[in-house]
Formats: sequence, structure tokens, C-alpha cells
Amino acid sequence: MVIELDRRRRAVLPELESLRAEKNAASDAIGAAKRDGGDVSEQITRMRELGAREKALEGELALVDAELHEALVRLPNPPLADAPLEDSVLRIVGDPRIGEGFRDHLELAGSMIDVEAGARVSGARFAYLRGDLVLLELALVRWAIDRLVSEGFEPVIPPVLVREHALFGTGMLPDTEQQIYAVPDEGLYLTGTSEVALASLHAGEILDEDALPLRYAGFSPCFRREAGAAGKDTRGIIRVHQFDKVEMFVFTTAEHGRDEHERLLAIEESILNDLGLPYRVLNIAAWDLGGSAAMKYDCEAWLPSQQRYLELTSASNTTDFQARRLEIRVRPASGGRALTAHTLNGTAVAVGRTIVALLENGQREDGSVALPGCLVPFGAPAVVRAPA
Repeated sequence: MVIELDRRRRAVLPELESLRAEKNAASDAIGAAKRDGGDVSEQITRMRELGAREKALEGELALVDAELHEALVRLPNPPLADAPLEDSVLRIVGDPRIGEGFRDHLELAGSMIDVEAGARVSGARFAYLRGDLVLLELALVRWAIDRLVSEGFEPVIPPVLVREHALFGTGMLPDTEQQIYAVPDEGLYLTGTSEVALASLHAGEILDEDALPLRYAGFSPCFRREAGAAGKDTRGIIRVHQFDKVEMFVFTTAEHGRDEHERLLAIEESILNDLGLPYRVLNIAAWDLGGSAAMKYDCEAWLPSQQRYLELTSASNTTDFQARRLEIRVRPASGGRALTAHTLNGTAVAVGRTIVALLENGQREDGSVALPGCLVPFGAPAVVRAPA
């Protein structure tokens, strides 16, 4: 469609420009004839014909331009040349607990995850987190933020309500409308990830190359409708409409984008390793990258109760796609014209799913759960057990 619309535009534009030139020449001829006292009726008639045709072509061009713009904003970011054609498992780390009889996270948590009360108050796929799991969540967040600060990230708590241009800038619109909660009377939307607000932090700015990379660690609640999703993931807090997340976001240059992508993945893996979670790393297929990513890695943790891997984190290289939409440029240290920045994002901790993975992988035969020692200094209990 884009090629056809561009072809139509290229056909209309020269004709319109030629007609305007003819109209200007006719206008000059009329002026000269009037000064000489000649009859200009034929020229005036021709001018009217040219004016009517010009108006028609301008209307056609405006229509084509509108359709072309709508088609262009729906084009995804082109995948990088080495993005795989199918999902590729890069590595498997840790020893997954294979077998039957493992409890799932709801059995292990008991009333600490209250989905029934959540459903009464807010509807399906909402839950109350209570007791020791609240302490676990807060410890996870604080521990992750500390880790990221040590890696050069600045902590940020961004807005969770944003205007449409922020969603458009990150490629969430037009693409994922069905997943987004809207507040129509205010012209605002609830974000499904702090990536949206972090990307817009420097919208319309020119960044100095010497100041890059800019690395941010955003913590926020996230909201996703996920209409139509079903299956095992809808049990408990695996796939919910509200969850908390620590997100990494990077502004850099084209030359350093790939290195930053590998760095994000390395941080994600180090977090999973320190939490003691068995996981695998996927290089996501080009056809499944979504609108903004040119290359993406997912880390999936093992779920003993389901005997399968569950996505916990993603790390995406969005190249210049988001920065171009948000008009974020870089002023080269060597001088010259400003260039479009490159952006990347990655999950540090998706809190709800990480709690699920910690409960299931830390479960013991007596029903208690041993939690990672690295979280205890941050307020997490060493062991949790469902209330009687």
C-alpha cells in the first residue's frame, strides 16, 4: 500500500507543479495584455480552468498525503540483518526442576495472593498481594534499583498517565490499542511499561554526544488490558492487568546501539543468576519483534508447576525508530549536523512474574519457600510459608 500511495503522490505532484507554473505564466500574460489595452477574456477563462484543475489536484494530493501518512506510521521498524527468521535459543542456564507434583505459586502463597478479593473489587486478573509477599516485592524493587545504580543507571519514577504522542513516539500507537487503558475525558492513557514515559523524557531535545549514553532505571506500576489472552497464564498473577516493573532505558548513538543491547541482556542475566532462577535466552524471530524493535532478546524462567519456561524479561534494540518519532537528536562531538539518537529498553524485574518464579523454584517439600539470600538485607524474609 505504501508503494502504491507513493506512486500516486509522485504522479500528482509534478502535474500540480507544472500547472502552477502555467498558471503563473498565464497571470503574467494577462497583466501584460492589460497594460497594452488588449482583450484578456480568453486568458481569464484559461486561468479559471487552471484554477479549478489546481484545486482538484490539491484535494487529491491532500488525500493521498493523509493516506500515505497513516500507512507510514503503521510500518514497523525494519529488523536488523542478523535478526533470526525463527526464535533461537541462545543458551540455557541453571538446572530446571523436572518432574511432577510441584505446587504452583497460588498454592504456595495461599492468602498472600488474594485473587478472589481482587476480582470482587476490580474484576478478573486483579489481585491483592499481602503479608510477606509485599515485603518480597519491595525488596526486589529496592535490590534491582541498587544493582542498576551500580551499573550507571539513574533511578526515575515516571508518570503512568501519558498523552497520545508519547505512545505514538514509542510505537505503541498505532499498534497495541487493544491493550491500552484510556482516560478519554482527559486525553490520557495508562502506560503498560515505563518505557513510554522514559522515551519521552528527552522528546524534542538535542543531546550532546559527550553526555551519552544516558541510562535510566524506571520503576512504575503498569497497566495492560490484554483482551483475549487466555490459558494457564491467566491463573494467579502471571498475566494480570496491573503489575509493577523496573525498566531499563538507554539513549545512545547508532555506533553504540549493539553494545548497549548486549549490556542490557548481560544485566538481565546477572539478575536472574543472583536470584537463582533457571532460565533460557531467546533471540526473537524477526516476524515477532513488534512495531518498534529491530532486535530483541527474551529471558524465560523455568516454572516447575507447568514444566515450561515463562518470559520474565525482554531487551529490545529499537535503533532510531522511537527517537525519530519523538524528534530526539544527538549533536556530534566532532561538529556537524545533529543525528537521530538510538534508544534501547530492557526489563530489570517484572515483579509479579519474578515472584511467581521465586515461589515455584524455591519451594520445599514441606510447602515453605526459600528466598534468595541477596534479598534478605533489603527486607525480604528468608523463608515464606502460606498462612494456615
